[in-house]
Amino acid sequence: MKFRFALAGAITALLFASPAAFSADEFATPQEAEAMVQKAIDHIHAVGKEQAFADITGKKPGWIDRDLYPVVFDREGNNLAHGQNPKMVGKNFLGVTDAGGTAFISERMELAKTHTSYWHDYKYKDPVTKAILPKTSYCQTSDDLIVCAGVYKR
Repeated sequence: MKFRFALAGAITALLFASPAAFSADEFATPQEAEAMVQKAIDHIHAVGKEQAFADITGKKPGWIDRDLYPVVFDREGNNLAHGQNPKMVGKNFLGVTDAGGTAFISERMELAKTHTSYWHDYKYKDPVTKAILPKTSYCQTSDDLIVCAGVYKR
């Protein structure tokens, strides 16, 4: 009986461990974020916005890799595609704040005015541990779009 409780406790601890407790292979790297953004931009140019946004949001294979997925915004902060949560599509995020109270999408839109590619830091809730963690997103502008993919900082 004690063994069962010990095993259950160990499993629970693994499920709710911090990202640092997992192997590095379980989390995307900054280089993979840059590649995901380029892949999304290439796909938009190849098949057009409507089809690309549907593919990304529809979670077609290749658009989610562990904790990595693309998001696409227009320059007014409207979400056009979201690789992890289709409920986000069609919403304006200019007033949305991160876990630290910063209007991070507004910051992202401002950075896009003066940069064609950039990294943007903010705080975000890890969907696995529910802990607030530092995150950074690589963003690239393409015509009237801002395409981003983020990674948790470790």
